[in-house]
Amino acid sequence: MEIRHKRIMIIADIEGSSACRNYDATRVSGRGWADACLGMTLDVAAVVKALFEAGAEAVYVKDFHRTAHNLFPDYIDSRAEVISGYRAGPVPGLGEMHGATALLMMGMHAPSGSCGFLAHTLTSRISRLEVNGRLMCEAELFAASVAGQGVAPLFFSGCPVACRYAKGEMPWLNCHSIDKFAPGFDAPAWRNRLASRAVESLGNGDARVFNPRGPFEAVVTMRDGRGAAAKLAKRWGFDQKENRIYLRAGDMEALYLDLIRLCYFTPLTARVLPLALPLYNLYGRAALAWVRSRRG
Repeated sequence: MEIRHKRIMIIADIEGSSACRNYDATRVSGRGWADACLGMTLDVAAVVKALFEAGAEAVYVKDFHRTAHNLFPDYIDSRAEVISGYRAGPVPGLGEMHGATALLMMGMHAPSGSCGFLAHTLTSRISRLEVNGRLMCEAELFAASVAGQGVAPLFFSGCPVACRYAKGEMPWLNCHSIDKFAPGFDAPAWRNRLASRAVESLGNGDARVFNPRGPFEAVVTMRDGRGAAAKLAKRWGFDQKENRIYLRAGDMEALYLDLIRLCYFTPLTARVLPLALPLYNLYGRAALAWVRSRRG
């Protein structure tokens, strides 16, 4: 098989990884989080090893769950660069693309409003996110965010519902679903198939940069009701009715930035982001050090 991409960026999440069994396992210090971190790490390690064996020259792994400090780098091939913590730019959250031409999204989840395992988009406080009349998943936002860097999404893994939504918008994706609640689920065997499918994606001649045209009209339905929606809408100057907030954007970059502001920031925290990010990343490192100590 011809390898078309040799510099690869992996985005890793925890919900669609092999050892995350429930919501509590996604939370920092939550019951089951240590095991979920290890499972997520072993999934990534299997893929990274296979990519290098297939001829990859550089692999970058971006931890992209909650604090972005969930992976144990010492379990992963030392030739890969594991990037923990968040970056302000050039790509929101991700930072630099380091010359990568391919994006692999691992351990992902289905969008808010769907029936997938732990389904949400950006935050579970959003019960439903519709853009131009359809549910939008994080895969679309992440893939579009790297379009300006010339990075093409190739691969996606997560629950069957998550795979269906991702492939519905990016039909060229190589997808590998997980049903970890099936009787007799064998994580190592599933991991081997995951790695094989990831390697196959490097030869995908149909893959392309994902940058859908706007304009976009988003309806964000807040789980906590009208009061929460009104507070957020007023904070950022968005239209609001009942528990729904309405966003309008000319392109995906603008839509993503509006959603990030809505979900994660206040005007004050947005202004002090250069100071706040290092502190948040320090918290993430401390939490991971704690879970390491618990595992011995």
